[in-house]
Amino acid sequence: MDIGVLLPTGTAQWGEADDPRELIGFGRRAEHLGFSSLFVNDSLISPRVEALTMLAALAPVTGTVTLGTAALLPFLRRPVQAAQSLASVDLLSGGRLTVAVGAGFPGRFGQPLYALSEVPWASRFRRLDETVALWRSLWDGADRFHGRLLRFTGIPPTTRPYRAGGPPVWLAGATPSALARTGRMYDGWLPYPPDPADYATGLAAVRSAAADAGRAAGDITGALFVSVRIDDDAERGRGAMDAYARATYGMPLDRLEQIQAVVTGPAARVHERLGQYAAAGARHLVIRLGALGLRSQRDQLERTADLIPALADAS
Repeated sequence: MDIGVLLPTGTAQWGEADDPRELIGFGRRAEHLGFSSLFVNDSLISPRVEALTMLAALAPVTGTVTLGTAALLPFLRRPVQAAQSLASVDLLSGGRLTVAVGAGFPGRFGQPLYALSEVPWASRFRRLDETVALWRSLWDGADRFHGRLLRFTGIPPTTRPYRAGGPPVWLAGATPSALARTGRMYDGWLPYPPDPADYATGLAAVRSAAADAGRAAGDITGALFVSVRIDDDAERGRGAMDAYARATYGMPLDRLEQIQAVVTGPAARVHERLGQYAAAGARHLVIRLGALGLRSQRDQLERTADLIPALADAS
């Protein structure tokens, strides 16, 4: 079991009064505490340190942790330039990059961002899959790519990543189409279902699609994105997570819990709930700490780190 943490790169999480350069020390502390990965998210819904910039800053000051995106939104970037940036981070980290990607969501969390990027909302899933296929072609040294939506000829030599074939690419999505596409062409699956039973069902569908495509179940990493708040006082913990949900998404906790995996309460309760996801097949947890401000984030980081040995055993 890999236990990773999402860095609080948004101003809503680390607080405008804090120094964002402290995120470097935060990442190094997480590595020291035994977290096996550091992830960053990617959005334009609030001010934040840009995802690939953050990973590039972490690459030379960390040694063993996986550096990942949860999830990168490729439509915000030119596809050839993104391939170059990702290969560069993979090089700087010595091959420690993992790229989880998503297509965005209807409503304010997705569709308006396509308009800002001057990319059509229609065919967004095909565009995402073709972008990933383009990246892989460029990482293998191709000078052309002919898809249905993306077509490039005479591409100059691009930066090659540290690893042959480039970093693993995961898909963040849980629709039936996303499950099938994950099984066919992606290296991992990063959803956030509120119910562990739904995770087990989705992972089974991914593996079935993989088998149909001639792939082995072991070719695909089962990951989970989950928000966690540890507090001995369960009511106080829910109040803090509610404040986090409102600051981050503009919605109360009870609504967020209907959409995403959220675990709050004493350490034993959090361990039990995360263990249910492990039993459902999750093998890489990306934990978002439900805290506002770096001081509170650091406290939750330390508390969550105490669970790492037991979670590793649970898998």
